[in-house]
Amino acid sequence: MPTPDEMSGADFQALYSQLRSTAPGADTPRGALDTVTHEQVLAAIREVRSGYTVSLAAPVNTRTAPDDAEPAEHRLTAPAAGVQEERGLQFARDRIAMNVHGDVNSHIDALCHVIYDGTLHRGVPATEALSPDAAIEQSIELARDGIVGRGVLLDIARLHDVSWLEPGTHVSLEDLAAAEVRQGVHVDRGDILLVRVGHRRRRDELGPWDVADARAGLHPTAVRFLADRQVAVLGSDGNNDAAPSVSRDVAFPVHVLAIHAAGVHLLDYLQLEDLARLCAGEGRWSFLCVIAPLRFPGATGSPVNPLAIL
Repeated sequence: MPTPDEMSGADFQALYSQLRSTAPGADTPRGALDTVTHEQVLAAIREVRSGYTVSLAAPVNTRTAPDDAEPAEHRLTAPAAGVQEERGLQFARDRIAMNVHGDVNSHIDALCHVIYDGTLHRGVPATEALSPDAAIEQSIELARDGIVGRGVLLDIARLHDVSWLEPGTHVSLEDLAAAEVRQGVHVDRGDILLVRVGHRRRRDELGPWDVADARAGLHPTAVRFLADRQVAVLGSDGNNDAAPSVSRDVAFPVHVLAIHAAGVHLLDYLQLEDLARLCAGEGRWSFLCVIAPLRFPGATGSPVNPLAIL
């Protein structure tokens, strides 16, 4: 794949303005989630034909790694060591803590996650929407009833006949369109679009690396595909953003364009290997997708275990 040209600040701003004008979720409080209708949920349920279910989340990482300086913490809080009773009732209890927006564990970004030029999605001033303790507006509570719809997997690594895209590779709008043709599927309004770059497989086989320096992801211009097709949610087995960024002024251009401009919730660092194998075996790339974030008022995102049902 050719190395993409650098994107000037003017080019990025023009694309940002275009999405603010054309994306269906640009000016709605719930963003692109409003593209999913009751009728579309019913149609998505009819995607279930085989009865297979598969998790789209990676196992939670609890070990320090080059891509995870703050791994999740898990410890048993009861029973105390050496105090297991031979008789009577006891409960084993535990505590979990995690950095929701890390570079390993699967999570969903709320619309309040991205602050750009002092504002959140829809131009809401960050000073009004974020308190020192929590998000007042656009938190993950917008998705409190879950996100249920038709999921579509576009396997870009498969498109290029590789196990994974090498870090630094940018997925273009043309790649997304070509994957549709090759897989015989079409992304439509209200779909949950999942893009496989093979990040998780590379990490599993070669070990973790510093993804801040290099990772595969979408080129900023590929966000036009989301707006044109009126996608509800975008997810990837990577960060969705490639590194290094092609934008001179913005380190995470896809996050800014998708969340801030277009109002599209992002799913980062999913595990799509099981789904890719199942879809290839079934010969179809669309399915019922169920995303259920934690109900944590004021949170800027949530750990998540999305499910695909074929």
